[in-house]
Amino acid sequence: MSRILCVANQKGGVGKTTTAVNLAAGLAKSGARTLLIDLDPQCNATSGLKAAPTDRHPLVSTAPLSESLFDTATDGLQVLPGSRNVRDIETLLRQDDSQVATLRHHLASGLTSYDFVLIDCPPSLGQLTRTALASASEVLMPIQCEYFAMEGLTQMIDVIRQVMTQQPRRLQFGGILLTMYDEMLELTEEVDNEVRDFFGEIVFRTVIPRDVAVAEAPSHGQSVLDYAPRSRGARAYAELCMEVLDRD
Repeated sequence: MSRILCVANQKGGVGKTTTAVNLAAGLAKSGARTLLIDLDPQCNATSGLKAAPTDRHPLVSTAPLSESLFDTATDGLQVLPGSRNVRDIETLLRQDDSQVATLRHHLASGLTSYDFVLIDCPPSLGQLTRTALASASEVLMPIQCEYFAMEGLTQMIDVIRQVMTQQPRRLQFGGILLTMYDEMLELTEEVDNEVRDFFGEIVFRTVIPRDVAVAEAPSHGQSVLDYAPRSRGARAYAELCMEVLDRD
């Protein structure tokens, strides 16, 4: 059975898409058949792996998802590209029952052949994120080590709890991931201690450091694991991958 991980945080700039791309690449390199679904209208997960945004988003099309898949340079990793089409974005954001049902049907169909499906969500708490959460088995929340991290984390967890109430025993906490970690900053240590004291084992042991290689990799259409495999960021994402696999 596929593990469907929803990578979500309503706050932008926390390393959400970066984590989705690099974790997906790491899982594929471990031998797991992996799909990355780009639900963010910015389409950064799409372009970050050398795929092109589609004219129509596959999730609003009547065609099977298999017709829109893109084979990345990483063996075992495919991408379902996103779309910047304004009409499609409005359709995906629509909250009527028929659209929600269509989206859930698409996300639930054709995924059984994958070991892992990662959904890169938009930075919001809107209907699109909620539907992705309802379609997932786990939620992974990257948070930046900064002052407002706990405030945003609390809001996101409230939404997750609502989804858990509506979908009993389906959605679980996959983990909270500390990103842009700078051990030289006192604030980083304070946020780290506060998050771990409050959430305990839900927080991944692995932290993602600030690393220029992580920032450069998307411009080359690669994960950091391929672009700079010996970098600190690549090692961190490899360790995160092992933690995710261990939590099965």
